[in-house]
Amino acid sequence: MKINTSLAYDIPGKFEETRFEKNHNVIFDNSIVGSKAVAQEIAELIRSKQAKNETCVLGLATGSSPIKVYEELVRMHKEDGLSFYNVVTFNLDEYYPMTKENRQSYYYFMHQYLFNHIDIKPENVTIPDGTVVLDELNQYCVDYEMKIKEAGGLDFQLLGIGRTGHVGFNEPGSHINSGTRIITLDHITRVDASSDFNGIDNVPKRAITMGVSTILRSKRIVLMAWGQNKAAIIKRTIQGDISSEVPATFLQNHSNATFVLDKSSASELTRFETPWLVGGCIWTQELKSKAIVWLCKETKQSILKLTDRDYNNNGMSDLLAQEGSAYDLNINMFNVLQHTITGWPGGKPNTDDSHRPERANPAKKRVILFSPHPDDDVISMGGTFSKLIKQGHDVHVVYQTSGNIAVTDDEALKFAEVCSDFVGKEMEGVNFSSVINFLNNKTENQIDSLEVRKLKGLIRRRESYAATRYIGLKDENTHFLDLPFYETGQVKKNPLGPEDITIVKDIIAKIKPHQVFAAGDLADPHGTHEVCLNAIFAAMKELKSELYMNDCWLWLYRGAWHEWDIHEIDMAVPLSPSEVLLKRHAILYHQSQKDRVMFQGNDSREFWVRAEDRNKNTAILYDQLGLAEYEAIEAFKRFDY
Repeated sequence: MKINTSLAYDIPGKFEETRFEKNHNVIFDNSIVGSKAVAQEIAELIRSKQAKNETCVLGLATGSSPIKVYEELVRMHKEDGLSFYNVVTFNLDEYYPMTKENRQSYYYFMHQYLFNHIDIKPENVTIPDGTVVLDELNQYCVDYEMKIKEAGGLDFQLLGIGRTGHVGFNEPGSHINSGTRIITLDHITRVDASSDFNGIDNVPKRAITMGVSTILRSKRIVLMAWGQNKAAIIKRTIQGDISSEVPATFLQNHSNATFVLDKSSASELTRFETPWLVGGCIWTQELKSKAIVWLCKETKQSILKLTDRDYNNNGMSDLLAQEGSAYDLNINMFNVLQHTITGWPGGKPNTDDSHRPERANPAKKRVILFSPHPDDDVISMGGTFSKLIKQGHDVHVVYQTSGNIAVTDDEALKFAEVCSDFVGKEMEGVNFSSVINFLNNKTENQIDSLEVRKLKGLIRRRESYAATRYIGLKDENTHFLDLPFYETGQVKKNPLGPEDITIVKDIIAKIKPHQVFAAGDLADPHGTHEVCLNAIFAAMKELKSELYMNDCWLWLYRGAWHEWDIHEIDMAVPLSPSEVLLKRHAILYHQSQKDRVMFQGNDSREFWVRAEDRNKNTAILYDQLGLAEYEAIEAFKRFDY
């Protein structure tokens, strides 16, 4: 399927890629490219207004989606001479109550990412005021609407989208005629924001937001969505009926609105999820696998029971014509899936490996298991981790970040008090009296001191040792990189830098692995997995000329948020009931992450429950497709770097 990369808007009825889609949308390879395209459109609008000596009125959004747009606008200002002297801005929303100084305020966000770095006039910036007293709020909202109208209306409105389908903070139930107002936040919205506020109890329950009608009066609207987490709501918004239960669907009524997506957020649109229902397909092996697995689920049959009628009645007659018969298709697909299953993730010695996911030789492999946080290893592949060790491979686990921000203050205080009582005031460079005093007097949004961050990192480090010892790994094979990009003391991290890549490259060069396992789950709430994976990609690219890299295979696992789809799996490692229990106990050694998960995303379950359910569900799917029945399965995808 060809992916359009132009934001140019065509008239309704001519832009839809399929009969299912009701919104103009363009899809980019990734959020970086998409964000630059959006920033370029905004820059062109600003310059065109400047040429006419006119004011450019922008409606701006917050959240993770527009950050790269703002970064590109700042770059264009500093390097390309883009001026904002004629720009007037109105922000969509703000938490209520909320002070401007609070690090979680959208006032702080906008200045941090954009306004502090460009030449916009301060008086031209308008952000809803989260400190207006409640009795005056209705009039304040009326005045906000009037101020937009007096500015000439919004020339361009930038939007993100929440999992509830909200735009701005127009939650489900918002009316198409709604104006700027105070609104009660949906529970899901507050859950999604909880990691930024160190727990849902700290997330405000209300917000001030522009209304749906205010947004729809904009001359041009661009809504951005990035990542797998947004795929389901994007499908509902673009392909569903207009409904106040999904306020973003009101954009179907707008004459000049474009959805800017990456491949992940667009992945559940019909033309990508089931393209055979849309039109002719080029039947690659991957697409055949995807279609046959889908057909099994649709017909509730195992692979070997599918008939010609099943294929013909579900949009796959051209595949049937190409392959000859359902029998041939079924046998081939059954064999493909059968060959993914192995109890020997490092390869089975002295065995024909032509139909196995891993090589038989060398019989004893050097293995690096990269773990972005100090528990992703056991959460994502604890059973495989154990098998590799038991089968005699030289396994090294490499923790890329300290994970210190995921330790609560209460947990750190508990450890500091125990240590102070037991050993006195200081050990390993940590002054416990100082730590205890800091935590007891810590103010809202205050960044942890270096000593507190060190203690929190040590907590996670010792938990990791306990878990890996339980799995059977020697201490000298456990490595902690503490990559610098992570060490900000804040949820917001620094960009990946050369120093990070060098550190990763050095550990690979030292071990010279035959196998590398890395986290390919990019749905973690704050992007640490993606940065860590990019560091590995960059390091392996720089090392590609080294002779030992010719024998190095890269396997990607997924973490606590998503699993590979069946058709994507290249290696499926079955776990026995005792191995499932071993994995659970290893995860539970990470006590600071139990009960109160700080960055749990949209899933309230503890990590061990998520992991166990995910692995058992994968086994159930294999069973339903007609393959062997297992207790649980850990899944991996091979990546050619």
